[in-house]
Amino acid sequence: MTSSPTPGDEPDTFLALCGHTHLFPGARCRVRGLPDPHGFAADPSPVDLVLRFSDDVVTDAELRADGPAGPVLTVPAYTTGAGTPLDGRRWLVREFVRTGDEVELVIGARASD
Repeated sequence: MTSSPTPGDEPDTFLALCGHTHLFPGARCRVRGLPDPHGFAADPSPVDLVLRFSDDVVTDAELRADGPAGPVLTVPAYTTGAGTPLDGRRWLVREFVRTGDEVELVIGARASD
């Protein structure tokens, strides 16, 4: 699910596998394919993500790390595999944990708009 880079370029969209059908404080998503997982976990940079939830629903998301509130994950409205519509939300990212060649995002509270 990453974009196809041209030689010398890095992908600009990364796949993130989420352990549940939706996000909530404490939920976790594992970002795959980052060129420097250790560096990203220590100092996250803005990236575009494709979230794949546990019910195989896929949606785009944006991780921005340069705001005054700290890292924020923006997820547009989507519908779960069971048919539950969820509004778009912005989530603070509480923690970035390197797990091998992946970085796990630990979701915090909802971000103010």
